[in-house]
Amino acid sequence: MPFTLKKKPKNAPIKPRSASKHNAAPLTLINPFSEEPATIGLEYMTREQLDEFGRELDAVRQRVLDDLGQKDADYIRRVIKTQRAAEVAGRIGIFMPFFPPAFVAGIASLGVAKILDNMEIGHNVMHGQYDWMNDPMVNGARYEWDNVAPAQDWKHGHNYIHHTYTNIHGMDRDIGYNLLRIDPDQPWYGTHRFNLPLATVLMFVFEWGVMYHGVELDQYLQGKISKDDFQARKKRAMKKIRKQIVKDYVAWPALGLALVPFVGWWAPLAILGANVGANVIRNIWTFLIIFCGHFPAEVETFAEEDAQNESRGQWYLRQLLGSANISGSAPFHVLTGNLSYQIEHHLFPDIPARRYPEVAEDVKRLVEKYGLKYNTGRLSKQLRSVARQLAVYGAKPSDPLKVGNSPESKALRRAKREEAARRLELAGETQLTS
Repeated sequence: MPFTLKKKPKNAPIKPRSASKHNAAPLTLINPFSEEPATIGLEYMTREQLDEFGRELDAVRQRVLDDLGQKDADYIRRVIKTQRAAEVAGRIGIFMPFFPPAFVAGIASLGVAKILDNMEIGHNVMHGQYDWMNDPMVNGARYEWDNVAPAQDWKHGHNYIHHTYTNIHGMDRDIGYNLLRIDPDQPWYGTHRFNLPLATVLMFVFEWGVMYHGVELDQYLQGKISKDDFQARKKRAMKKIRKQIVKDYVAWPALGLALVPFVGWWAPLAILGANVGANVIRNIWTFLIIFCGHFPAEVETFAEEDAQNESRGQWYLRQLLGSANISGSAPFHVLTGNLSYQIEHHLFPDIPARRYPEVAEDVKRLVEKYGLKYNTGRLSKQLRSVARQLAVYGAKPSDPLKVGNSPESKALRRAKREEAARRLELAGETQLTS
């Protein structure tokens, strides 16, 4: 029987309005023990205006969902092909350490491949932005990206915790990542004196910081997650770390041993260094985009008690006020995963990010209509703003209530915990007697 190559089956065409019912949007913050409405946004709009604001953004969202289709599917598949081609070119280039131009180009190409995998593909696919395609290659539940942070734990900490409780103190763990003081309402501790150097170190090892954040050691030590949950997270992290280290720092350099007779003993070390360099390129870029979208001046944070029982309009407003955009060219936006449109991403995290530029026009129109703020600027501007924030809030505050270890601050936190416990107890008694 003659040998024949099987052709890869073509993807089925995407039918119009395939995404109309797609919905992985975060929920608003609801307090089951109280009917008191949230106060967020009342300094900007009336409750009626907030409700109308929510309806208008819901309409923008639905219009985009109704329009998603073949062109969006073609786009993400094209990006995946580009990413794979860049990785192949990069791998070939770093196996040419004897020819510096090709070697350096290989590092750059591999870095770009890792950036695309992390940003425009991994981040967006794992948000469920392309689940409506019913394509396993871009299924948010199955996708695993090329860094040391396990997708499962990242999705819980990012898609659920961060995007539901965006910029709410005590709920959104991404405010400073339990490492940096980036907001005046965070308590100050002695380590915050080193805000800028710590942020610089984090920039180079950002994927490791994301992985550690997902393990949630701090939550376990505070009794907020169980030992079994913590151990499972640690096990997943160690498994992913082993996989990434073997791939980038053992397997590929080992293949470079074949070059030793022709190049010299240093060839595998050059390939090892190239892989380190590509990962550092990806880490620096990801850090810059994430920090410049979340921590510039004028990005607002919120108290939990102000956000409880928020309307959809208030949730939208919280996302708008708690984010910042970065202006730039079309290729720049692709390399950021369109997270340069961080405002639009926080408003519509489950809509394909390639649609954010068109959505931004509607958002700007509504911002102008309601007299709101739209925080945007070039990367250099936003980066300077973040650096100033880190420097200013790294200094010890004069107010003892803002110093985490001061007696006054400890007493205030204890009083808040006791008040919260009292309210829970009172709510429980009310339910039993109702």
